[in-house]
Amino acid sequence: MDFHFKKRRWFFAFCILSSAIFLFLLIERPDTFEERVETLTFDYRFHIRNIFSQPVKSGKVVIVAIDEKSLKEFGRWPWSRMLMARLIDEIAALDPKALAVDIFFSEPETREADKTLGNSFQKAKGKVVLALPFDIPVGKKSRDMKNISDENKDTKNIPDEIIDSAFLKVEELLSLHPIEADKILPTIPDIMRTNSNGHVWSHPDLDGKLRWEFLYLKYGDEIFPSLALQATRLSLRLKEEEMAILGNRGVSLGTDIYIPSDRSGRMLVNYLGKEGTFQYISAADILTKKVRKEELLNKTVFLGTTAIATYDLKNTPFSANMPGVEKNATVVENILSRNFLRKSNGYIEMIVIIITGIITGIFLPRFSALKGALLSFVFFSGYIVSAQLLFIYANLWINLIYPAANMMVIAVVVTVAKYFFEEKKSRQIRTMFSSYVSPKIVEELMSNPEKAKLGGERKVVTILFADIIGFTSLSEKKPPEEVVEMLNEYFKEMTDIIFRWDGTLDKFVGDEIMAFWGAPTDQPDHAELAFRCALNMADSLERMQKKWIKEGKEILDCGIGINTGEVIIGNIGAVSKKMDYTIIGDHVNLAARVEKLTRNYNAKIVLTEYTKNHLDDLLGKGAIGHCSFRELDCVRVKGKEKEVRIFELKGKNH
Repeated sequence: MDFHFKKRRWFFAFCILSSAIFLFLLIERPDTFEERVETLTFDYRFHIRNIFSQPVKSGKVVIVAIDEKSLKEFGRWPWSRMLMARLIDEIAALDPKALAVDIFFSEPETREADKTLGNSFQKAKGKVVLALPFDIPVGKKSRDMKNISDENKDTKNIPDEIIDSAFLKVEELLSLHPIEADKILPTIPDIMRTNSNGHVWSHPDLDGKLRWEFLYLKYGDEIFPSLALQATRLSLRLKEEEMAILGNRGVSLGTDIYIPSDRSGRMLVNYLGKEGTFQYISAADILTKKVRKEELLNKTVFLGTTAIATYDLKNTPFSANMPGVEKNATVVENILSRNFLRKSNGYIEMIVIIITGIITGIFLPRFSALKGALLSFVFFSGYIVSAQLLFIYANLWINLIYPAANMMVIAVVVTVAKYFFEEKKSRQIRTMFSSYVSPKIVEELMSNPEKAKLGGERKVVTILFADIIGFTSLSEKKPPEEVVEMLNEYFKEMTDIIFRWDGTLDKFVGDEIMAFWGAPTDQPDHAELAFRCALNMADSLERMQKKWIKEGKEILDCGIGINTGEVIIGNIGAVSKKMDYTIIGDHVNLAARVEKLTRNYNAKIVLTEYTKNHLDDLLGKGAIGHCSFRELDCVRVKGKEKEVRIFELKGKNH
């Protein structure tokens, strides 16, 4: 089987394996990756969105803050409930649609103070929702409603004051997977009266950032809404029965608003910015009547603490210093504006992983490193940009790490593996060809290893044989040392000339040199290179002969035969023993026979009509003006039935 096919098959198999692993991770969604890595990319999407498309606030939500100014003017926290009652009265007088009090009143002060505050809440009946603290142990998991049988249903005692705040309509109860509370710290009865209540429990992701709003949680046999959800209901003037849980799909408010959530009732909070994004009004300004009625009229008002050391800090994608009351205000803003973020169900990511895995598996092994890197970059950057655009314009959070990591792993592994294979092949090529061809050809083969087709191919080349004339008699007359010295000098000079003309030195056969042009790299002018090399060899040998005469040595002479034709070329020999990159075929034999004819016709260089045909264009253009061709004969060489015309090649100096 072809090596390249095997390599590509293994690369493709790796791409499929990598894609399968990341598909598995996408389905399983391990918390470590989801809540530490993927959420980080989610946060960056918020920041990038706000650079290009700053969210527009509706202006329907206002925060009344018990801030540093308030404490300076009215004393340290906690305030007397008489003062709190006055603050509630002043806010109610400005006629907001709803007032969400994000402050706990779980312990009594005095009977009079508690009743006074309760009376203030009661006067604003139908507009007030109080924060209800539930206790949920760290690490407690949510439970499937279908796993709660009649025998082991919770029997927690639910105070009568809060029972009316529970959901009245729950569809597809068995599909829910709500968080369960163990304890409740209800507002004292004198303050509670008949006001609505909402839980304010929240749970950050593993990296400590708060990204989700729990629209409801379970306590005993009942399911209670969040403070933000209750505040929205009151703002919309809806009754309790008009708020419903729609199985594991979400929550509806009336007939117009559908809030998407997961099985645990979690809604993604679409943060609009860091702390201070909403309008803040100091409680001191409310108490001193410095606030115009228009500022709170028909608004949803959140009352909470923001003075240092009086409020719980929330770590959000934009800030680690956001007051919890502003997080709740953000949820109400999201619902009123229908500006919901949705988390992808994973189908988009699955399709991307599968398609990119297949495409990269097919094309990366075939591409060069540069093209492969470009393809990987296009896929990688394209997916990242698409994820950001979907976040900005479709409010959709698609998973970034698994598809992107799959692309990156495939690109890196395939590129490194290709580099390893190509480096190995380059070393093989350098080892194999450094003694055959010029350094120029070696570098070209290393830069383009695919040009070295070692497995065998048919190709038209020009072959040159150069054989020493009368070598046998010379070797008999001279000492071996002198013969070897002259041969080495001769071979070195001839080899340098062959390399100078970018020829491939096939082998030395005794005193004979075999070379060819046209492989391993393509050389369209292979015939021209061969005949120019032959002329150069003849001229150089003539200079060497003059030198040897001066030195009193015997001279060497040679005949050169050239032929052009189709041969089989490749790495031929005994596998794992001895392999040579060489050529075989009738035209190789013909070149060898033609070289022998140089003696019969007393010619230095003889070439066949096949080589002459390749040179005719050059002759017609006058590109060869320093040599001449003379037809010698039409001969039938040994092993060939068809006669071949042969020509003598001479330079101008011969």
